[in-house]
Amino acid sequence: MPSSPKGFPFPLSLRAAPRTSGLHIPADCALGVAPAAGGAWGGGRPPRPGSGLGNASAGGRAARPSATVGCGAGPSAPASGGSISILGSDDATTCHIVVLRHTGNGATCLTHCDGSDTKAEVPLIMSSIKSFSEHAECGRLEVHLVGGFSDDRQLSQKLTHQLLSEFDKQDDDIHLVTLCVTELNDREENENHFPIIYGIAVNIKTAEIYRASFQDRGPEEQLRAARALAGGPMISIYDAKTEQLRIGPCSWTPFPHVDFWLQQDDKQILEHLSTSPLAEPPHFVEHIRSTLMFLKKFPSPENILFPGNKALLYKKNKDGLWEKISSPGS
Repeated sequence: MPSSPKGFPFPLSLRAAPRTSGLHIPADCALGVAPAAGGAWGGGRPPRPGSGLGNASAGGRAARPSATVGCGAGPSAPASGGSISILGSDDATTCHIVVLRHTGNGATCLTHCDGSDTKAEVPLIMSSIKSFSEHAECGRLEVHLVGGFSDDRQLSQKLTHQLLSEFDKQDDDIHLVTLCVTELNDREENENHFPIIYGIAVNIKTAEIYRASFQDRGPEEQLRAARALAGGPMISIYDAKTEQLRIGPCSWTPFPHVDFWLQQDDKQILEHLSTSPLAEPPHFVEHIRSTLMFLKKFPSPENILFPGNKALLYKKNKDGLWEKISSPGS
């Protein structure tokens, strides 16, 4: 398989050798979802909910407010031991799902990127993993990129280029193991294009990565979705050290013309609040309507949703379910 797919404007520096830092792309860079190499690790887990994967959740993008995670949570959430073992995300059309893993200690971060601020998001992903890997005696950083398709507006291609470029700019060595994006993740049906893979999950104990979809979005799904739809930046909402899901406190300005959008039919919402109307999953419009209703109900969430300006905290109980706990100092 070629390592430089047609149509991808990779910077020449990605192929330059020798390099002391940045992104290393092997000639046989994986097409499709492949397991990461090596690295036993004690468990842990953060972003998107999923069928058979437990409870979870994570932010997504402006038009896709609720990215989920198979038990834990956060658009950017490193796993490092404890009650979480699976990370996942789905509903990615033009978005990309990024998995960054350190093979020495198994620290794993999974995030759902929409291209809104890739330049800031990649360093955040890097710092999340490095905070758990500073004292690792062996191993390397490996990245897996999945998502996007050959969309008419070429948003997927732009995001692919952004992610590769930003990872290449990092000071650390990062090895690209899986590349299943844009053209490589595209299928055509009746002259329309769709992603082949909409979601993936990673087992942070075994490093296995596989195709996945999710039903359970975890604690405070509507709140997290509203924050993303209102334009909130990527944040980590799972603390792997305390094994707690931490949501907020956060704020947003009233969503513009929320009443107007709630009056529109499904076709209008799909065409104007999605980056890829024809490729959206069936539940997209229902999800957007629900999120808009939440934003209308809580135009300023600070004091109502976060009493005393304190975060909402959740932790898994003995049955593996998320249970709300008291905030510090409450």
